[in-house]
Order: sequence, then structure tokens, then C-alpha cells
Amino acid sequence: MASRNLSFGVSGVSLRLYSTLSRTIEEFQPEGDEVRIYVCGVTPYDTAHLGHAFCYVSFDVLSRFLQYQGYKVRYIQNITDIDNDILRKANEVSEPWDELGNRYVKIHQTALDNLNVLPPVKYPRATEEIPLMVEMIDTLISKGHAYEVDGNVYFRVASDPEYGSLSRLPADEMAVRLTETGDPANDPRKEQPIDFLLWQAAKPGEPTWPSPWGPGRPGWHIECSAMSIRYLGETLDIHGGGGDLVYPHHESEIAQSETWTGQKPFARVWMHIGMLRMDGEKMSKSLGNMVFVHDLIKEHRPEAIRLYLSGVRYRDVLEWNPRTLVEAGLLVSHLEAAATVAGGTSGAPFESAALRARFVAAMEDDLDTPQAIAVLRELADSILAAAKSGRPVADAQADLRALTGILGARLPG
Repeated sequence: MASRNLSFGVSGVSLRLYSTLSRTIEEFQPEGDEVRIYVCGVTPYDTAHLGHAFCYVSFDVLSRFLQYQGYKVRYIQNITDIDNDILRKANEVSEPWDELGNRYVKIHQTALDNLNVLPPVKYPRATEEIPLMVEMIDTLISKGHAYEVDGNVYFRVASDPEYGSLSRLPADEMAVRLTETGDPANDPRKEQPIDFLLWQAAKPGEPTWPSPWGPGRPGWHIECSAMSIRYLGETLDIHGGGGDLVYPHHESEIAQSETWTGQKPFARVWMHIGMLRMDGEKMSKSLGNMVFVHDLIKEHRPEAIRLYLSGVRYRDVLEWNPRTLVEAGLLVSHLEAAATVAGGTSGAPFESAALRARFVAAMEDDLDTPQAIAVLRELADSILAAAKSGRPVADAQADLRALTGILGARLPG
């Protein structure tokens, strides 16, 4: 399949990020004076697990580091509050779909608050943005990129020769994965199996909204295209989410967004978070092998959970290990001891500039948080040794607190 050309001619930029689209680490520079980040949020039909926290903590670290470097950040994270899974779960538990969604949104946001995750500028809800989705779908039909059958509207994948550039999957595997999301590849109304739903015709008992094609509800992918474009513009600096969203969600977002805008690049960098695994298996609701933040927070400090989640680079696999979480707690205590130790008044003040530079260099290298944490440990060791020898350490302690804060862990002082 063809490759999308995303050459922006950026140069002389210190921050480097891995982009799923190019499969390379690229120099990063925002298009303007503000970094525009869109991250796909939760579908609130069950309690969010630690894998979700890994994703949103990772993007929180990115946002904090960008701000530390002096960037303005406009960060949007949506809530997919109408979806097949929500409707299915609501039917199972005999609860109104919107009440169920609101209940789980509150649980999710409480967990993120407990982990000191900074809130985005806005949490747009899919149900509040449907007029723009309808407008975008109507335009895609008029341009020949979509078609309507029996009140359903499908994106015509054949109209975009670059479809597949993000996931690089063969069409037969796409068909299998698309079906798993509730958009069957064997739908007889489709021109091709991997054409995907933009609008779903009304079904008995489901909530609906008006459209030119009859009552129904939007497809999953068009929701995020509309919300990101409305709040961040037609080209994002960074679009991200869990690695399981590469196909079909993000692949389809690119196609419908770029054909709607006339081939403006939808995102300059595509960032995807690695999976959290337990005993070698993906942590997921379907497998039932989940660890929840609301349980962990009862026994572990938020700072420990944060450092545990940053113990691997954001795009790597994080294997659940309770022992490693305990070790993260011990590291927090060590950092706190260094942040609060009384320094002396004799000798030259301990100078932390070199260690600060190493921390920043690690973060500039595609957010190498494991190396950054190693530098924090070394900085804490050095502060404690300097204080023991009677040297002033106040400036170094300020550095320690600021750098640890980039990882979202708060230190006293």
C-alpha cells in the first residue's frame, strides 16, 4: 500500500518521538506555538484497569515534559459515551445506557485524579458532537468517499489508495479485526469487506439521532475525527492512544479525516502505548485478568504507582509485577529523603546541572522514562551524600522535585 508523505521539514529540534506511521523516531516540532494533542479516551462500560492508567499516565508525562520545556499544550481526551459495548452492557445489567456511562466515567476520572494525572483542556463527549459528524459524513458522500445503503453509511476504502499505511496489515487480517469490533466484514450491504461504518441505522431499543439517511447513531471512528478536528484543527501535532487502536480505529480516522479535508495530514506524529500484560497475556476485560487502580491505591501510594508505570518506555510492554511496584514505593521513599534532608553550610553547594541535563536528554530521547528514573535515583544518592558531608543542597533538591514532578510524582519541600 502507498505511504503517506508527512515531510514537514522540521530540523534543529531536541525532542524525538517514535511515530507509528513512519516506524521511525522523528524530530518533533509543533506546527505553531502550541502543541495540539488528541488522545482517544475510554468507552465507559466497565471499570478502567491499570492498562488504561498506563496509557493516560504516559500521555500525562508527555504533556508535563513539553510544558517543562516551555511549550504550551492543548490536550484533548474524548469520552466515547455511545458505542456497541455500552449498549450491550446496559442491556445486560438493565441500566439506562447514559446512566451507566456516567457512572463509569466518574470512576475512571477519579482513578486518574488519584494518580495526579492533569486533566485535559476538555473531555468532549461523542453524543455532544453528532451534528459535526453528520456534516462530515454528508461531505464524504458528496466527494465519493462514502455511500449509503438502507440507512447505513459506509466509508469506501477503495477511494483512498493510502488506506493501510498506518497498520500495514493485509486486507484479510483487517477484515477479521474489523469484525471483532462489531462492524462485520460480511455485511452484504458493503462494497468491500473492510469498508467501515460511518453511520448506523436505528435498531430497536437503541438511542438515535436524526440524519439525512434516517435516524441512527454515528460509527466509532467518525466520532474521534469530528471531536479532534473541532477542538484542535484539521492537522494535529500528536494523536495517540493504546496500541490496540492502530487498526481499525486510527487507520480509519486518517482515511475519513484526510479525504474530508482534501488530504491535509491528519496528525504529524502517531503515538501508541504498549500493552499491559499479566502472566504473558494482554490485560483486558474480555480475559478478566485485570488490576484496578482503585484497588492498588488502597495499598500503594500514587507516587509509587506513577513511577511503576513509567518504569518502561511508553511504547514497550509493561508486565504486571507486584514486586516491582513495591520497589517503586521504596524508590519514592528514597527520593523523599533526598528532597527533605537538611543540607550543610560548609563547602561548595552541590551542583546538579549535569544530572538535570542527563534527565532531560533521556526524556528527549523518545521519553526514555526508565533512564530518567535511573538519573533521579542517582541525583537522590548524590544529594544525600552531599548533605552528609555538610554541603548546601537546596538548589539540587529543587531540581529533584521539579524533575520528579515531570513523571507526575510529588515530593515534599
